Amino acid sequence: MLKFRTALLAAASLAALTASSFAQEVTLRLHQMLPPQATIPAKALTPWAEKVMADSGGRIKVEKYDAMALGGTPPQLVDQVSDGVVDLIWTVIGYTPGRFPATETFELPFIMTTGEATSKAFHEFCETHCADEFSGMRVIAWHTHGPGLIHSKGQIEKLHDMRGVKIRGGSRVINQMLEALGATPVGMPVPAVSESLSKGVIDATTIPWEVTPSLKVSELVKNHTGFSGGNGLYTQTFVFAMNQASYDNLPDDLKAVIDANSGLETAAEFGRVMDEGDKAGLKIAEDFNNNIITLDEAETERWKETASPLIDAWIAEMDGKGMDASAMVDDARALIEKHSAGL
Repeated sequence: MLKFRTALLAAASLAALTASSFAQEVTLRLHQMLPPQATIPAKALTPWAEKVMADSGGRIKVEKYDAMALGGTPPQLVDQVSDGVVDLIWTVIGYTPGRFPATETFELPFIMTTGEATSKAFHEFCETHCADEFSGMRVIAWHTHGPGLIHSKGQIEKLHDMRGVKIRGGSRVINQMLEALGATPVGMPVPAVSESLSKGVIDATTIPWEVTPSLKVSELVKNHTGFSGGNGLYTQTFVFAMNQASYDNLPDDLKAVIDANSGLETAAEFGRVMDEGDKAGLKIAEDFNNNIITLDEAETERWKETASPLIDAWIAEMDGKGMDASAMVDDARALIEKHSAGL
């Protein structure tokens, strides 16, 4: 009888353990705006999802929905994740102007270096300055792209070549910078760039090299203008985030899997992927025999001087909202310098 009772208890325990294991299996829906072959979906989001599944022993599965397959527009992604419509999103922070003001620090002109170094700096910066702005989200990584440059139908070799050029910008601050440089900024999410270039809605676009292949930009324009001195004209900021309730509902061991695949090193990996994508995008433009322009140090300095009042104006605007923006800019520069050392 004792053996029979022991066997029953063992069977019951096994059944409970099995039921518990099944109950703890989770499927997370990841929604993002770019086609699946683009750099971040193919080289960062998919490997991240695969690693999370492997680290969880297959108990966390990530369903990836590319190119806004679940509906809505790119600016709505932050609401989709904070409201729990989806579990995970990756998006451009600047698509929701004014909602995440502290993050705009990293969009200021000529502040960034490489994607990897600036991503590490941005993530560290946001842990201190931005976290409260991301209510309803468990941020996995804040990151940036590599050096931003101009891709144009006409040649842009001098500052005065920007006059009247209709050029796409991806955020409020970037559009302000383009206007200060003499251009006519046209705000739009990056998926709209190809059609807008082909139809003449814009004459040029600001994007990093890594985005150009998926948008066929090197086929639509023949000129690409970059800058001397190791700083990009600008960078755009991104967030990879999870719905807070989706995270909170995980058992502790699965929370630990998400935690182990979040943070500074995840941000760095996304930045590295962007940097590698830049090399691939540049090669495509070279293969098309496009005109690749690097402004010399003197001309680059003219652009910096022309754009620099925007930084002071932004600081004054943010100070008016109760933020110590000057200290934030100093902190951003110090973090970028720290993480760029030795590159």
